[in-house]
Amino acid sequence: MKFVLQEWRQMASAGFCMMLGLVVLLTLPAASLAQEIKIGVVNTEKILRESIPAVMAQKKIEQEFQARDARIKQLSSQAKALQQELESNDGMTEADRRIKERELATLSRQYHRAQQQMREDLSLRQNEEYGLILDRINQVIQELAELQAYDLILQLQDSVYRSARIDITDQVIKVLDEQASAAEK
Repeated sequence: MKFVLQEWRQMASAGFCMMLGLVVLLTLPAASLAQEIKIGVVNTEKILRESIPAVMAQKKIEQEFQARDARIKQLSSQAKALQQELESNDGMTEADRRIKERELATLSRQYHRAQQQMREDLSLRQNEEYGLILDRINQVIQELAELQAYDLILQLQDSVYRSARIDITDQVIKVLDEQASAAEK
């Protein structure tokens, strides 16, 4: 019985050593592969908020729509003034009141139509500008990936955690800003 128990211990320890060796052998290639792969992440939303080209595009769009926005504000103030005039009811005849109510309804329709059209046009214009900027962002990301030998770059917006070591967002912003500054000269 002692002999069987001793033999079993030797087999168990030999099996344990073999399993341990196998685990070590299997994890070594995975560890060496993990060191060889270079991964980066980019926050596109931050780039679209903070880079010079994105800020310039936003200002350009605001200037384009400034006159239309002023017209919409003017329609709104006219409608409010007409509404107050109707509410004050200072000796207005019934016929005048109906005329004013029709004017108010017409102004209200014009206001809502102009506001809706501006929203649609603004959205379209923003998509055009941001599409151009996104093309430039992707080009810069690809250039950085090639220069710095990245194997994979992911665009992450709201990741729970990412190491600053793999986040290249600031590098992309810096290159975009440099390109914008060079284009202005």
